[in-house]
Amino acid sequence: MGYRVAVVGATGAVGNEMLQILAEREFPVDEVVALASERSIGKKVSFGDDRTLDVLDLERFDFRGFDIALFSPGAKVSAVHAPRAAAAGCVVIDNTSHFRMDPDVPLVVPEVNREALRYFHKKNIIANPNCSTIQMVVALNPIHRVARIKRVVVATYQSVSGAGKEAMDELFEHTKAIYMNERKEPVNFPKSIAFNLIPQIDVFMEDGSTKEEWKMVVETKKILDPKIQVTATCVRVPVFVGHSEAVNVELESPLSAEEARELLDEAPGVVVVDRREAGGYMTPTEAAGEYAVFVSRIREDPTVPHGLNLWVVADNLRKGAALNAVQIAECLVEDGLL
Repeated sequence: MGYRVAVVGATGAVGNEMLQILAEREFPVDEVVALASERSIGKKVSFGDDRTLDVLDLERFDFRGFDIALFSPGAKVSAVHAPRAAAAGCVVIDNTSHFRMDPDVPLVVPEVNREALRYFHKKNIIANPNCSTIQMVVALNPIHRVARIKRVVVATYQSVSGAGKEAMDELFEHTKAIYMNERKEPVNFPKSIAFNLIPQIDVFMEDGSTKEEWKMVVETKKILDPKIQVTATCVRVPVFVGHSEAVNVELESPLSAEEARELLDEAPGVVVVDRREAGGYMTPTEAAGEYAVFVSRIREDPTVPHGLNLWVVADNLRKGAALNAVQIAECLVEDGLL
């Protein structure tokens, strides 16, 4: 049996990945449509290696008769059109931040809390978590199930693709300008991103945290365990694709680095690359284009009781966004929930 699938925000970086991954994983489709804003009408997008789709106008699109809609058009657009699609009987899997903390909308990472999908019927909407949250909870879940995590301290090193295609273009143009001895003012970032690090992702909140940092806190609690204490510092780095995270965890019970390595080695969606030698770890460049969450630098932290350190890397456009959304769709099919 095939399904009728709509991809909303199909001209963006994540929308393109959604179409690519649907094709790569041979998701059972009878029909796929690509939707975007009116200004994108007439454009074409790729679906797999040998098909192109005409981009249709989201504003005028009728979702009746469609089974699944994968949304990644921006939070304001999802706020309007995701409920419209859901009301038409189409199950919405939304990659934006708009619905994530809605108590009636499950926030799902299939390797971690697949069982939450049973509750999507309340609004016919399922939320995809933030990219940085997804890769962290995939790595933490097998540890938490055995030794219970009390506290997480995480510093993220997030690529510019998390801010969209224009941000990727800015990194390229500003890097080139430096070599040409030219000066360009930042447009998509508060400071120049070329050969630089920016300790701000999203807007600042009253307590001094940024909204990206807040997302990691509240989303981890909703997905993994509300009792876990989380503090995050999120940094934008001059990398095109791939987020990295230095994660420190404090556990309720002892767990050695070797035991953690064995748990992670057996965990779905995780690949351990942890050789204690030069180059025996993963970097974002190597993770780009891959499906897995890679864990390296697994070691004990002697400064706290039952502490561990991890280095976690993943392709933010894939596992951090598009792949996770497609995996949710696959779970809906496999579990007979459509």
